[in-house]
Amino acid sequence: MATKIRLKRIGRRNRPFYRLVAIDSRKRRDGAAIEELGWYNPIDLEHSFDLKSDRILHWLSEGAQPTQAAKKLLRSSGLNYKWHLIRQGLDEKEVAIEMKKWELNREEVLKIRDEKAEEKLAKKQRDSKLKDDTNSSDKPTSEIEDLGSKSTESSAEEE
Repeated sequence: MATKIRLKRIGRRNRPFYRLVAIDSRKRRDGAAIEELGWYNPIDLEHSFDLKSDRILHWLSEGAQPTQAAKKLLRSSGLNYKWHLIRQGLDEKEVAIEMKKWELNREEVLKIRDEKAEEKLAKKQRDSKLKDDTNSSDKPTSEIEDLGSKSTESSAEEE
């Protein structure tokens, strides 16, 4: 049987919620699953997914293929890297050491990503503030020029 690890959509309209499931690849998206492996909530940014890592690794060892969306979840949780290490033939201690390194590196990457996002937002706010300041200083001079040209036109018409 060709088994896939994929997302099964549940939840109401405009409020998606997904279950990560092991399912026969010939079944429809929301069909009967072999086993539920976790869940994914794209709306909640604080705690957006929970995965059963031991069961996912079991299904990967059985030959299940994750879909692209499922693979993104596995990658963000570190299971994709752990599976890569297991397939290379590392023992459990070496895998645990490498996963600790990955977690530390992941924390640093997320911290740097947050700092860059904050810098980008601050720069955007400064640029918009500068743009507003230059626009506000341009308005009075343009209004003065408009008033000046109107007064010369009215004086020319009077003559």
